Amino acid sequence: MAKESILVVEDEDDIRELLRYNLAKEGLQVIGAATGEEALQAVQGRLPDLILLDLMLPGIDGLEVCRIIKGAPETRHLPIVMLTAKGEEADIVAGLELGADDYITKPFSPRVLLARLRAALRRRSLPLPPENAPLKTGELVIHPGRHEVLLQGEPVHLTVTEFRLLHLLVRKPGWVFTRSQIVNEIHGNDYPVSDRSIDVQIVSLRKKLGEFGSHLETIRGIGYRYK
Repeated sequence: MAKESILVVEDEDDIRELLRYNLAKEGLQVIGAATGEEALQAVQGRLPDLILLDLMLPGIDGLEVCRIIKGAPETRHLPIVMLTAKGEEADIVAGLELGADDYITKPFSPRVLLARLRAALRRRSLPLPPENAPLKTGELVIHPGRHEVLLQGEPVHLTVTEFRLLHLLVRKPGWVFTRSQIVNEIHGNDYPVSDRSIDVQIVSLRKKLGEFGSHLETIRGIGYRYK
């Protein structure tokens, strides 16, 4: 079976080689690029299965590379995992809103890095369920057509916004959503509501879901995901 390929875009030689070594050791094919320009050239030559993209690059930075790749029909499906320094929350949010799938902060654990990349590759290979298809995860069942949520067989009474929020997160487990992405997904673009209103909805959802509410994970300074 062909190895899955990872395009590693990192301008620091030592870090790029460390990533190459650890990923190759796990059976992945690694392609290296030191600049944004090299990354775009590599993608034009042969599409990788995933891109691990440092945001701080000389020349074309990582956010611009992400925007170009996600804006092109032939490459927008490529998973992008951003590699960032701690404290770059604004850049992380910007990257996620451009279409990046996840992020890893430096310094990173090779084991955690590999697990996150594997998860992104799995999500790529799994088709999304249809919008109105029932979803079952553990003891939770969501029936979009009926607008019904069951937990351990008992109905959970949610508002329309809470239902849409829960359905959005559960339908894409592991995906990180920024607050503004959530607002746009459940209300539509330019809806006159503060991003922070999502925090209130999450608190209410967790309370109604009891212990199961712990699956709604807060990504500090960024947003939420269902784990």
